[in-house]
Amino acid sequence: MSADEAVPMTEEGMAKVKAEMSELEKKRPAIKLAIEEAREKGDLRENADYHAAREELAMLNAKIAQLNGLLANAVLIDPSKAPKGKVVLGCTVTFKRKSDGKSLVRTIVGAGQADPAAGKILVTSPLAKSMVGHAVGDVVTAELPGGAQELEIEKIEFI
Repeated sequence: MSADEAVPMTEEGMAKVKAEMSELEKKRPAIKLAIEEAREKGDLRENADYHAAREELAMLNAKIAQLNGLLANAVLIDPSKAPKGKVVLGCTVTFKRKSDGKSLVRTIVGAGQADPAAGKILVTSPLAKSMVGHAVGDVVTAELPGGAQELEIEKIEFI
């Protein structure tokens, strides 16, 4: 994602991102305190506690910056206003792989809501991008990491 790329997000996704950011922000003071306490122990070159706390703070700050970037580029989408006959953010789509005939179900979600184990994929993922805007019966080609796959859209639901 480039710095100025729009990030489609539902209200639910935005709330999750904000909640995660809030939780991360709460961890900052404790880590800063750990750095100060480790600093008081003397020689910083050989102080593992100091280096671990600084690394933890750097990772925390990077994650907070990433979430800030998502929110700064967020484009709020209301799935209830999307056309119902097409694959869009917020729908659950059943599709069949042409290669083996296996049917799969995925829910198209915005930033902050992805959960591949639960079948929730980002609207910006290659799989979702190949299906967005298409209707039941359409055959699309998805450029996936394992190679291109033809998929037939079988059902679109809004839950």
